[in-house]
Parts: sequence; structure tokens; C-alpha cells
Amino acid sequence: MKGRNYNIKQIAENQSVLQIYLYGEIEPSCLNIWGDLVESKTSAEYIRKAIEKAETINGIELYINSIGGYVDEGVSIYNLLKRQSVPVTAYIDGMACSIASVVAMAADKIVMPSNTTMMIHHAIGGCYGNAKEHREFAAQLDKISEASTNSYLVHAGDKLTRETLEPLLNAETFLTAQEAFDIGLCDEILDPVDLTESKEIVDDAQQKKNPKAKQAAAELAKMLGAKPEPPEPQTPPEPKLKNPEGKDSFGFIEEYFKNKNYL
Repeated sequence: MKGRNYNIKQIAENQSVLQIYLYGEIEPSCLNIWGDLVESKTSAEYIRKAIEKAETINGIELYINSIGGYVDEGVSIYNLLKRQSVPVTAYIDGMACSIASVVAMAADKIVMPSNTTMMIHHAIGGCYGNAKEHREFAAQLDKISEASTNSYLVHAGDKLTRETLEPLLNAETFLTAQEAFDIGLCDEILDPVDLTESKEIVDDAQQKKNPKAKQAAAELAKMLGAKPEPPEPQTPPEPKLKNPEGKDSFGFIEEYFKNKNYL
């Protein structure tokens, strides 16, 4: 997805308000194959530096159009925003899915145009290991889900109970602006906005291998009136050659799934 030059900026007419654009997948910075740092503009560290650089501000406006991403990055952004002494307003520009919806809960006020969507669900992740390791991983996911559940309940206040929220999380629910408003996950509904920019989010999300990203992309494609990308054909895996070094050939799977929590 092409880069943008407005991820972080201060409003020209009012230098005391900081605008943060959380567009695309929430992910940390990483090293490429040459060992160079590839900076993520949706990472907690990037946003922390932007707030620090802004120095004196009277408010933060957070614009979200995201399919979700890495739990630890999203939780860090949530807590970073919660610590700010200035008012934080979140605007859902297209979708706030998974951990992106949790980030939105850090705002004092959440604003959703009537043609936008929020998706909430319990944490998901992959694990490779024996039965004991699977049970431990399941317990870890339960704790992550409990933390995100509390974020929703804190923002919604008296409009939402745990008994009402849990079935929505279990069902991986997509909420319209009105539905989110009715249960306290949105504070104001605006007239529809132009979602042309969201087509890039769809194109990017459809390339992701995570099934939740593809599901979110399909939902957003419906909103934009676009035809969702057909599912990839399932082909049987090719037989693998015996590992010449005698190492565990499943080691790379264990390494890939280890601590890969995705909300």
C-alpha cells in the first residue's frame, strides 16, 4: 500500500490539536532482509514519538481505518492515549476492526459516520506444541480477551453489560454506527463520509494471510459496493524432502506461531 504523508500532523489553523491517522494494519516496526529498520507508522513507538514531539497540545484527534493487527501494539497505543491529559476524540473513517476497535475505546469521544463499521471479537492466535502448551496458550488468549472486554465496558459505561457484550464478542460481530451507538461503543453519529480512501485498505487487507483480515476486507468491500475477492483455491501441499541436516522440519512452524497473538 502506498505511503501517506499525513499519518501524524498538527492542524495548520490550530497548532494545538494533534491529528493521528491510524490507517491500515496496526503493526510494529521491523527489520527487512538486509537488516534495515522499516518504520511502521501504525506502531505505538511511532505515535509516542509524535505526541512527544508535538509538545504543548490541547487535544488529539485520532482517525481510524484499520482491519486490526498486533495485540501488543494496539494495547500500547490504547494505554498511551489513555495517559494523555488532553481530550482525545476518535473518528472512525471506514472500519475499526479487532484491536483497532480497542484503540478507539481510549478516546473520550468516539465519532462514527453512518456508513462506517466497527468489528469486535475475542483474541485469536496460533500455537504449535503439545497439549500442555496448547492449554497454556488458550489461557493466555483468555487473559487478552478479558483485557479487551474491559476496555469496551469502561467506555460504554452503563449502556453495556458483560452479559450483553460476551455473545457479540463470541460471534465476531460487525456493528453499524447505530448499533455501536446503542451499546455505548460510539458517542456520536455523523452523515456518511467518502470511503474512496478505504479501497486501499481493502486491497491491502485482501493480501493478508490472516483470515480475520480477509473477513474484514470482504465486509468493507460490501460497504464500498465492490465485488469481494474470491477465495483462494485449496490445493494439497506438495511433499517435502527429508531435512538433510536432520533437524526438526516443523521447527519453523513452532517459531512462526510462537507468541503470534492477533486480535
